[in-house]
Amino acid sequence: MKWSRELRSAGRGLRTALRAASAMLVPPAARAVVRHDLVASRAGELITVPDFGANPGDLAMLAYRPSGLAPGAPLVVLLHGCGQDAAAFAAESGWMALADRVGLALVLPTQSPDNNRPGCFNWFRPTQVARGRGEAASIRAMVAEAVRRFAGDQRAVYIAGLSAGGAMAVAMLAAYPDVFAAGASVAGLPVGAASGAASALVRMAQAGPQSRSPEAWAEQVRRAAPAGYAGPWPRLTIWHGGMDTVVDPANARLLARQWCALHGLGEIGSATTEHGPARQEIWGVADRPSVELWTLAAMAHGYPVAAAGVPASAVLPAGISATDQIARFWRLS
Repeated sequence: MKWSRELRSAGRGLRTALRAASAMLVPPAARAVVRHDLVASRAGELITVPDFGANPGDLAMLAYRPSGLAPGAPLVVLLHGCGQDAAAFAAESGWMALADRVGLALVLPTQSPDNNRPGCFNWFRPTQVARGRGEAASIRAMVAEAVRRFAGDQRAVYIAGLSAGGAMAVAMLAAYPDVFAAGASVAGLPVGAASGAASALVRMAQAGPQSRSPEAWAEQVRRAAPAGYAGPWPRLTIWHGGMDTVVDPANARLLARQWCALHGLGEIGSATTEHGPARQEIWGVADRPSVELWTLAAMAHGYPVAAAGVPASAVLPAGISATDQIARFWRLS
């Protein structure tokens, strides 16, 4: 019976939500694998910046400066997931190695358990993602300080994140489209998917609302942007594992719809390509798409790297490097 199927579906959704809640409520110290030896082995310098300006979100700022960083270099903001050590994540995911290789600076905002017990960025709280407020304003201040400190190119500022960091990354693109050239969301959610902790858990378990049109999703971004802002909008690359039981993989498709509508593109991609374990869909011009979606059917919740290395929190060997492909999409390598 249809009624029975709906009950079973609701039960599965509730069980998934409870698993997601459990994953979020594990204390950070029990889950994060802090590998500062990896950071120390890099050629560059990890810097703690205690005073970077206004900090209404009460975040901490780390930065990574590779050896010989040239003036006018690009800047990448990397947002960790729940329970992760920001510097270890930057090393394990390959971002520090990329920074050394191509000559770019990294900004590593760090969440405090005082703000969020599991160490998640508060992407679901309107007061924390609004332009000029909360954690969003703190991250924006870090960008300004890093551009000043490293003499960076303010036209080449990018942002990426995993899980809660991925959802926060797209929230930053929405609130500050005039600051970021492009972004990347790994295992994240669309802008406006939730407006509190309860709705965040629901949308992590079951992407939606599915009834919201692509244009209505795009309007969630426009509302977050500066009044009267009409573009250009940052380009976006999206990554998600098909076996993710923490954040429903259907969120990736909704995020693609949201940003395609924002860029004036339809839902049908212009090309689809298989890259070993990953499927890439693009929307827009082939050599510079506005939106792309990478789906890794066999991957769970985490950040994909090409090969197994040291044990890492939510960094998963997947046969492909998200970092390398994101840098390619951003035209950094």
